[in-house]
Amino acid sequence: MEEALQEQGLALGSPVFLRILKEEETLEVWVQKDGGGYELFRSYPICTFSGTLGPKTKQGDLQAPEGFYFVTPGRLNPASSFHLSFNLGYPNAFDRAHARTGDYLMVHGACASIGCYAMTDPVIEDLWVLMDAAYRQGQPFVRVHAFPFAMTEENLASHAASEHAAFWEQLAVGWQAFERTKVPPNVEVRNKRYVVEERTARRPLGRPEASVP
Repeated sequence: MEEALQEQGLALGSPVFLRILKEEETLEVWVQKDGGGYELFRSYPICTFSGTLGPKTKQGDLQAPEGFYFVTPGRLNPASSFHLSFNLGYPNAFDRAHARTGDYLMVHGACASIGCYAMTDPVIEDLWVLMDAAYRQGQPFVRVHAFPFAMTEENLASHAASEHAAFWEQLAVGWQAFERTKVPPNVEVRNKRYVVEERTARRPLGRPEASVP
C-alpha cells in the first residue's frame, strides 16, 4: 500500500475521503496530497449492494443509504461477521429529520448485502489500512459521500423524472463543491435540508454534521 501511494506522490496516513457511486458500482478512495487537494488513489468495484437507486427511508426496505456520512474510529468493526466493516452512521441528522429508520448500515467485506455495501475481503482490508493510518495521524473522521450516480448535469437530467430528483439535487451540491475544490465540503443539516459549505485545504476540517433544529 505504501509503495502504491508513493507512486502517486501520496503517503500512508494522509487524510482520506470516500465516495460511493451506486449506478457505476464504484467506491472511490481519495487521499490528500501534501496538505492540499485530494487526489483519486483507487476506484474499487462494489461487489454488491441491495436495493435500487434512491435513499434508504425505513428499516427493512433493503436500500443502501445515499447521502453525506462520516466514520469515526469507533465505527470500525474488526469483529464483523463480514470480515471487517465500518458503520456509515445511518441515520444521520438529515435522515433523522425526515424520520428515516434503520441501523447498522455498513461498508464491509464478503459479497452479500441486506442494505450495506459489500466490497469483498481484500478490498475492505485496503480501506481499513488507509482509514486506520489516517486516524492514527490525527484525522478525526472520514467523510463518506454516497451518491446514486456521478452527479453530472447529463445524469441529473436523465433522472429528472424520478421521485428522488429533488433529494438528488441536494446531493449534487455536495458533489459539485468537491469537483470544484478537490476538498470534501463540510455538510450540515438545517431546516431538514443539507447545507453544503465549500472548504479549501487551508480551512478547518469542520463538523461532520449539525444538530437538527
